[in-house]
Amino acid sequence: MDMLVEQTHEVDTFDSEGERHIRFTDTRVDEQERRVSIKAVPMSLVLESGNGKSYLCNIMDTPGHVNFSDEMTAALRLADGAVLVVDAAEGVMVNTERAIRHAIQERLPIVVVINKVDRLITELKLPPNDAYFKLRHTLDTINDLISSCSTTVGGTQLVDPAAGNVCFASGSAGWSFTLQSFAHLYLKIHGIQFDHEKFASRLWGDLYYDHNSRTFKKKPPAAGANRSFIEFILEPLYKIYSQVVGEQQRILEVTLADLGVTLSNAAYKLNVRPLLRLACRSIFGTATGFTDMLVKNIPNVKDGAARKIEHIYTGQQDSSIVDAMKKCDSHGPLMVNVTKLYPKPDCSVFDAFGRVYSGTIQTGQTVRVLGEGYSPDDEEDMTVKEVTKLWVYQARYRVPISKAPAGSWVLIEGVDASIMKTATICPMNMDEDVYIFRPLRFNTLPVVKIAAEPLNPSELPKMVEGLRKISKSYPLAITKVEESGEHTILGTGELYLDSIMKDLRELYSEVEVKVADPVVTFCETVVDTSSMKCFAETPNKRNKITMLAEPLEKGLAEDIENGLVSLDSRQKEVTDFFRQRYQWDVLAARSIWAFGPDKQGPNILLDDSLSVEVDKNLLNAVKDSIVQGFQWGAREGPLCDEPIRNVKFKILNANIAPEPLHRGGGQIIPTARRVVYSAFLMANPRLMEPVYYIEIQTPIDCVSAIYTVLSRRRGHVTADVPKPGTPVYVVKHFYLS
Repeated sequence: MDMLVEQTHEVDTFDSEGERHIRFTDTRVDEQERRVSIKAVPMSLVLESGNGKSYLCNIMDTPGHVNFSDEMTAALRLADGAVLVVDAAEGVMVNTERAIRHAIQERLPIVVVINKVDRLITELKLPPNDAYFKLRHTLDTINDLISSCSTTVGGTQLVDPAAGNVCFASGSAGWSFTLQSFAHLYLKIHGIQFDHEKFASRLWGDLYYDHNSRTFKKKPPAAGANRSFIEFILEPLYKIYSQVVGEQQRILEVTLADLGVTLSNAAYKLNVRPLLRLACRSIFGTATGFTDMLVKNIPNVKDGAARKIEHIYTGQQDSSIVDAMKKCDSHGPLMVNVTKLYPKPDCSVFDAFGRVYSGTIQTGQTVRVLGEGYSPDDEEDMTVKEVTKLWVYQARYRVPISKAPAGSWVLIEGVDASIMKTATICPMNMDEDVYIFRPLRFNTLPVVKIAAEPLNPSELPKMVEGLRKISKSYPLAITKVEESGEHTILGTGELYLDSIMKDLRELYSEVEVKVADPVVTFCETVVDTSSMKCFAETPNKRNKITMLAEPLEKGLAEDIENGLVSLDSRQKEVTDFFRQRYQWDVLAARSIWAFGPDKQGPNILLDDSLSVEVDKNLLNAVKDSIVQGFQWGAREGPLCDEPIRNVKFKILNANIAPEPLHRGGGQIIPTARRVVYSAFLMANPRLMEPVYYIEIQTPIDCVSAIYTVLSRRRGHVTADVPKPGTPVYVVKHFYLS
């Protein structure tokens, strides 16, 4: 991002004295101190393509640390495509796999930037031939992951440098290129009249250049011949680096002159890093290849709207609202999806960041803010607010605007009061029912918990208000009050919680806070079918519900959580999923009432009663109440009030009072919860402990020591393999906290 900012702003993002980048999108003090991104930050940049056209690109720079993957989730919801940045030396990591899987689940096209290519030269000191195989192995691994994820979600184009969806770069040295942009540069330097697209298609794979016949061949023309990528790209790149680092000025001047570059005498007196950066920028120019890759492979806001709306909008797809959003119509009804909240400089209130899918949002406009619990039948989670200010958010500064049309990313003031995580913004008066955009679906769970209390008990209200702001600021953070009265915070890991506590102390509450040692949350499950049918009667003795509990099929809970099946889909799609993947019969698949404890929870409630024994009309009349009781029970299990997981609850029988007065929610909901508990306890219940998955990169002589340390922490090694192209081993393991 620093390289793109430098090319579009009059600012130097490289600190010559410290010889490092200023990290323009790391706007927090702790991000600069830790040298790690914590928050996703948007920027709108005008980037120039190879043919001289300019494109407005909305880019969200997201953290790469696995603890902050929730920021990536919020960013992907607003995007039309994903740029996957992979370290050339480290290759595919755990969070890379998660990012690929999540982007495919969001139906987004993926392009790849292999960054820090110069590490293969300066750190690993690989020969050009080995560097090629290292890059090829990284791309093959990415394609394997894309293929495995696409089999269940849908087709996604594989990445291939020859196809133009892979960019090679070094952010620290300030250069980037695709095969197409490099081919154009090569032909321009040598004054050759040839189609650069055809030339680029021959610069990757097992192709060799025959200097005698001046053609590319699939077999080496002579013993020891190098592939075209090595000969035309890697060897010149190695030559530039080696001469900047180790050769005399005279030799370097000749080499740069051959490439059409002339530097001043003062430039040659710079240290190696600034000189290398200046030389590479002079040779490769601006990131036109990166822009061309985005334009070619990622749809614009109009072309990508239809696919996105079908995936994220919960309403019917045949409405006029959906039609306007699919056309990205600025004159249609206003629809904005808010996924992030950013604090004001004084941290008193928040501004909402979202994408305008249709209509135009303006300052002074009165809008409805729909929360995640809103539906046309239940408008409780809805407030009316006035838009007081609008900005284009540019990381370290904001550009005020008066209105934002469809397709824009916009920062909104005045609407945050009722928003906790995400929201839908729509006009005051609509001719048809408005539904919300689907809440965010995260690829991990907040399983690490800490308890906090103020050092001075009288400052408890300040801390509670600070916790409310923490919940707004961190998409995956959960703050709640236990029955004991203690305030707990749930996050994804220790770094995540450490960042939360720093914000709580210094930004949102400004009080001294005591924190207990972190612990992990548990889940409750069963390992057998209920030993007997369990029933519960309502307090008025007019209704009776009978249930059975049993474990779900292996892998089904994960599929539900990953969004491979949703009850919002058509009935035929749900039936086909369960019938084909888990061999359910059609009747059972059609009898599913709900997932729990939320819409994509890892438990299932289904109606397994017979119509000859149960009055289906009366049962369906109390369906919503039974589902609420099931959700309540699944959210707080009977063993230790922890969520239930991987359990199927079957309704076997139900005697429901015919009079509506005797089967109200006050009677049915707690009864449904009690019968869920009874069936659960009779099915051999167990507690589940979360598993922490870790990858450790280490020299080979330290592997045995790591085994020793892991064994003391109940760790289990799942793989112990060398990292291709590096002198380190990768130890993959998990342990129970």
